[in-house]
Amino acid sequence: MEDTITANTGPGPLALVGSGEYLPVMADIEAALLAGRPPRYVQLATAAVPDGPSVVERWHNLGREQAQRLGVEAVILSVNDRADADNEAIAQQVAGAGLIYLSGGNPGFLADTLRDTAVWAAIVTAWQDGAALAGCSAGAMAMTSWIPSLRHPRQGGTNGLAVLPHLRVIPHFDFFTSKVPDLVTRFLLPYDPAITVLGIDEETALVGGPKDWTVQGRQSVWRLTAEGREELPAGTVVATAPLP
Repeated sequence: MEDTITANTGPGPLALVGSGEYLPVMADIEAALLAGRPPRYVQLATAAVPDGPSVVERWHNLGREQAQRLGVEAVILSVNDRADADNEAIAQQVAGAGLIYLSGGNPGFLADTLRDTAVWAAIVTAWQDGAALAGCSAGAMAMTSWIPSLRHPRQGGTNGLAVLPHLRVIPHFDFFTSKVPDLVTRFLLPYDPAITVLGIDEETALVGGPKDWTVQGRQSVWRLTAEGREELPAGTVVATAPLP
């Protein structure tokens, strides 16, 4: 990829991805997030920790392979619990990132592990200094302020990391809506007109933020309201500014 690095002022771009992190089909999106930034690709598979070490290692390997395709350095942060997340030596590895990526798994575990820790502080600082920040599936959900429970809707949800407090995200939207008929209702309740609820199809991303975005990838993003859903195909510019 292009090695020219431009000076970045202010926060870097954000990406909310429905699925496909580290796969060749999504390489162009990841390359665009890195363009003009340091060739240092910081990756966290923390959300996959509840699924076991072999699953975490699979994500690590996929991330390394994607970094190799893109011609950049893969920096794997092994953050398995809050002790790791508060480890200053691990947090220091975030410095100089061009792109920081939170991959999929359990969004509640990811948010609870990173919240108010040294690693999360380092990630926010790097993003505010111009690094791109992406979350796929669980990673995308954790970047909002509230994560509804998919398995136990009556038990409410989990506080997210609140990078995007005005959004609520349903990843794998095309897949989940075919399997869980009341999924949209779970994400719309409790209803708040200041919150934009978005469904993001697989191999699709919403890039830009925090208020103005562009749909990229193979499928669509869906804006969801109590009245229904609006399809936003690839190329659509989406405004998600919270209501006053």
